[in-house]
Amino acid sequence: MSKKSTYRVTFHNQGKVYEIYASKVHQSGLFGFIEIEELLFGEKSSVVVDPSEENLKSEFNGVQRTYIPMHSVVRIDEVEKTGHPKVMDATGTGGNVAPFPVYTNSQDPPTS
Repeated sequence: MSKKSTYRVTFHNQGKVYEIYASKVHQSGLFGFIEIEELLFGEKSSVVVDPSEENLKSEFNGVQRTYIPMHSVVRIDEVEKTGHPKVMDATGTGGNVAPFPVYTNSQDPPTS
């Protein structure tokens, strides 16, 4: 019997870094998007409740699949087991991860 894959997907969304787990991740039929299906959350029998995980559960409640823009994805890892999904402040992560710059019509791109 083949082992079912688990993926950890890290992406930027509205100034925060999301880390979620899913069973299926693939390129979407919608150009420029990654399709994520079968989101996984921690054990339901756990006594300790993580508020950020509970917020993610409520945010993705009833979602069958979600589409994440490719430029928002930081990384996708195939992992052995599901961890705890979380949302972190993008500026307070202490790392050097930054979102891909996006310019609107009201902003001019920087010149060198």
